[in-house]
Amino acid sequence: MSPIRILFVCHGNICRSPMAEFVMKDIADRHREGAFFDIASAATSDEETGNPVHPGTVDMLSKAGISCEGKFARRLRSTDYAAWDLLIGMDEANVKGMRRMFGGDPDSKIKKLLEFAGETGDIADPWYTGDFGATYDDVVAGCTGLYHYLRG
Repeated sequence: MSPIRILFVCHGNICRSPMAEFVMKDIADRHREGAFFDIASAATSDEETGNPVHPGTVDMLSKAGISCEGKFARRLRSTDYAAWDLLIGMDEANVKGMRRMFGGDPDSKIKKLLEFAGETGDIADPWYTGDFGATYDDVVAGCTGLYHYLRG
């Protein structure tokens, strides 16, 4: 059985999407199901390409005992639509950017993370809010819901 391939996407791939990537990996590992998933993250823009994860995200993950060492921002590619089973945006702008890049969403692969927590809102960007704790709480809620959605 092939792993479920999940790509988390935000604007720069230094705050929210790497946070979701590593939280989701941690959830899967704690359930001893890491082998069931292939998880990564990317950006809709190229502004941060090659940069490491934002220190605020590193700090929040570290407090939870999660490492994101070795992660550097990368830009979303047109080939990502075919390569991933789910493309999870952090906000409506990310979702619109992905649909624009991929020419739509014919296979209904593009979702917003908070949909899996039963909410319609966006994950706030801590680059602007400065509140990495609130973002972390929303990411955990979304990833926990996503895990339960995928694994029952």
